[in-house]
Amino acid sequence: MRSLNKMNFITRFSALCLRRKSKMQQSHQSSRRPAVPLGSRILTDPSKVFEHNMWDHMQWSQEEEEQAKEKAAENSLEKVQLEDQDKYEREASKYWNEFYKTHRNNFFKDRNWLFLEFPEILPEKMRQQLKTEDRSSEHTKINTTNSFSHKNGMKEREKYWKKSYGDDSFAQGYVYNKNQSKSVADNPQNQNCEEEVGRLESFPGSDATYRILEVGCGAGNSVFPILKVICNTPGTFLYCCDFASGAVELVKSHSSYNSAWCSAFVHDVCDDALPYPFPDEILDVILLVFVLSTIHPDRMQGVINRLAKLLKPGGMLLFRDYGRYDTAQLRFKKGHCLSENFYVRGDGTRVYFFTKDEIWNMFNLAGLTEVQNLVDRRLQVNRKKKVKMQRVWVQSKFQKPLLLSVNNSEEAMKKYPYG
Repeated sequence: MRSLNKMNFITRFSALCLRRKSKMQQSHQSSRRPAVPLGSRILTDPSKVFEHNMWDHMQWSQEEEEQAKEKAAENSLEKVQLEDQDKYEREASKYWNEFYKTHRNNFFKDRNWLFLEFPEILPEKMRQQLKTEDRSSEHTKINTTNSFSHKNGMKEREKYWKKSYGDDSFAQGYVYNKNQSKSVADNPQNQNCEEEVGRLESFPGSDATYRILEVGCGAGNSVFPILKVICNTPGTFLYCCDFASGAVELVKSHSSYNSAWCSAFVHDVCDDALPYPFPDEILDVILLVFVLSTIHPDRMQGVINRLAKLLKPGGMLLFRDYGRYDTAQLRFKKGHCLSENFYVRGDGTRVYFFTKDEIWNMFNLAGLTEVQNLVDRRLQVNRKKKVKMQRVWVQSKFQKPLLLSVNNSEEAMKKYPYG
């Protein structure tokens, strides 16, 4: 009898372990939210909503979802005139230069949350070091950053929101070497590139073993938190670019900028003919944070396709941007809509609001594989004005396969045939 009871206990215990293992595996699938990403402050008592600036993992009711759709449909009824739309496209760099000339580095706060949400930015050894640090302090940084608690930045942002939306309140690897030139020459599609590769053998960061590119670096709010870490990491190099020359000048003039481990340059990612100051397939990480939304929807796929070519096999593209029905979208007045879910602000800069399906489709068509693709819904609170704002972002991680699958594009078209 004891033997039978012991066997029953072992059987039950094994089944319990298997169930727990299954739950742990499910929690890391893209359809579920892992424990670490996107914060951990959950609003369980609505009466305490104004005790913090930000609440994570908010669930919308069907009624809230329908109200958001109605507001977006309403503010999209009146479109910007076509001649004005052409002007915003042609003069996009001018509007962003004016933005940085006006706000300089006072508008955004440094993104110290990057390493918690995107540990892949750093080499594996440094990721392990970060895991030993106190995560609770990092979550505090995330909520502080997203709540715009910086006093000077608060004033700048509030003025900006009033101007843009007309509202009384505001919301908000491997080392490159000569052996690579042989592989390029052997590829029929790159027969004319051998001379170009030779010219780039001494490009900035050519001696590095781990390379990062931030696209749309702005005033350096991601650049400098990254540099603060990698400056003590031999073999790591950061590239950063922006098509607003004023933004690049702000980065280069910063006291933390050092060409020994960083290269900032002006670049228009929409111009396929414009060369990068380094060869293809050398980047370990590309950071694309609140950048793709500024680009015309018709040009987005081309941008992702080009960036995918810069990644080495196994490299990661890390993405975060505005999500569909974010407060910023719903606060636009009539006459600011350029096309579906694409708007122009009062200062001439533009913004698109994504679904995670759109992101999956674009990145998959570029030959990248999903690692993470999440909708981040939060409740942002202005405690002084007692204002609540539903924020929506999309956060994703896509990887370049070690061997490119020819089925990626076919799979994308089958899953999302209408984009």
